[in-house]
Amino acid sequence: MNRVTSLASSLGLAVLLFIPPAMAADVPAKKSGDILVNEAGMTLYTFDKDIAGSGKSVCNGQCAALWPPLAASADGKAGDPFSVIVRDDGARQWAYEGRPLYLYAADQKPGERKGDNVLNLWHIVKD
Repeated sequence: MNRVTSLASSLGLAVLLFIPPAMAADVPAKKSGDILVNEAGMTLYTFDKDIAGSGKSVCNGQCAALWPPLAASADGKAGDPFSVIVRDDGARQWAYEGRPLYLYAADQKPGERKGDNVLNLWHIVKD
């Protein structure tokens, strides 16, 4: 191996070893058409009563049984536009642009959107 190849290999390795925190973030959702879905393809929703950027969810108890929070693991790493909030019960939940994310229990298959505009408070997340 010549000096140029050796230097290029060393620099490439150095670049790979330095990954900025934003690049190391987890991505809890993906785009499907014009909406966001979880890894399983289930539609994600926001709740109008949640205040964006507050770091809180107001959907707890029976509400959370019908609208399960999109759970974040203890080691989940957030990065714009995703963040992690801590729920009243201590569980971690993903948020998008500061708004907590939820699934809808009545959606049984990927792509279903039965929760859109329920009570004019629940909405599909559009990207």
